[in-house]
Amino acid sequence: MTDEAAPAAARHHGAGPGGGLPWRPGRDSAAARYPLPRSSLAVAVVQVLGSAAAGRDQHGRVHLDVLGYGLLLLGPALLLLRRRAPVAVAAGTSALTFGYLAAGYPYGPVFLSVVVAFFAAVAAGHRRAVLVVAVLVYAGHLLVGVWLYRWLPPSADHAASWTQASGAAAWLLAVLAAAELSRVRREEFTRQRRERAEAERRRADEERLRIARELHDVLAHSISVINVQAGVALALIDERPEQARTALTTIKAASKEALGEVRQVLGALRAPGDAPRSPAPGLDRLPELAGQAADAGLVVDIAAEGTRVPLLPGADLAAFRIIQEALTNIVRHSASRTARIRIGYRPDSVELCVDDDGPATTSGQTGSGNGLVGMRERAVALGGTVEAGQRADGGFRVLAWLPVRKEST
Repeated sequence: MTDEAAPAAARHHGAGPGGGLPWRPGRDSAAARYPLPRSSLAVAVVQVLGSAAAGRDQHGRVHLDVLGYGLLLLGPALLLLRRRAPVAVAAGTSALTFGYLAAGYPYGPVFLSVVVAFFAAVAAGHRRAVLVVAVLVYAGHLLVGVWLYRWLPPSADHAASWTQASGAAAWLLAVLAAAELSRVRREEFTRQRRERAEAERRRADEERLRIARELHDVLAHSISVINVQAGVALALIDERPEQARTALTTIKAASKEALGEVRQVLGALRAPGDAPRSPAPGLDRLPELAGQAADAGLVVDIAAEGTRVPLLPGADLAAFRIIQEALTNIVRHSASRTARIRIGYRPDSVELCVDDDGPATTSGQTGSGNGLVGMRERAVALGGTVEAGQRADGGFRVLAWLPVRKEST
């Protein structure tokens, strides 16, 4: 991340409304609403009280006066602007601290405002600028300690030793290293939080698509049967009431089954940790599915090849839904009144083929409908494929290949 991009990222990901903590955006306490004044006040208290207490034992230094206390308070006051102008605040607090020490006032926690300003500037991404300020501070310290001390208070002061100069350099390096470590950890926390949010959004989208696909598969077939039988009942209710009664009975059975499956889906959504009350449908319910299609006027022929392999529930449900959707499309979009289902079992896969003789009665049977999209999504989720399209003779074919594993015994 560049020095210019880091502040924007920090503002976007690191702070909540009003400058509060990002993971508590709704917190309504004074600490969350006014973090800068409170922290600056704490720094001011520490610097003033700490320097006053430390000055009692430093008899060779200049006693604190109005100017000394003013310098101790100006640094924390500048910290109020550290988010708006972090580099300027780092330079300003460094200059005030340098002036305080050059005036001969007692050593103490006067450096605290410099440390806070350096941390804020580095966290905002201005590492190079802070490094320049730190070098200038150290150069000024050497200039005063080695040469200018002769003309500066206190009068009894002596030249700084190279041990003291080295200690000051080590202190500055430690502050810069700690500030950089804090920045890295903050960016890592921000990155992890962003990735968690993206993962949650991704899971929510996947769950939304799964629910939509499941409800579509549950309802489309039954509603198609109901639609066909309702048309039959309307056409025959006056002339052939007994056949109309049969159609209405089929409508009642299909709607009851659809309602039961919807309740099962909703129950699984409301209690995701509980086991479903009834098993999910699988290929063993194909005869039942063929009977429902027959009620809609579609004769279904089922044939299997190879030794049947027990499928895991996810693959079994996907195979059932793919065949169900294929039959639904034939009822809705084809003039054919017959359908052929071929199931080919392999040791590590199952192949599903659903054919009708056509022709298509609407433009919906083109391979781009929501149902066909749902078929492909189910197959891809298991590592399989689905191909759908018209045959050369005018019929329509859905061909699915699903990799499967045998159930452990």
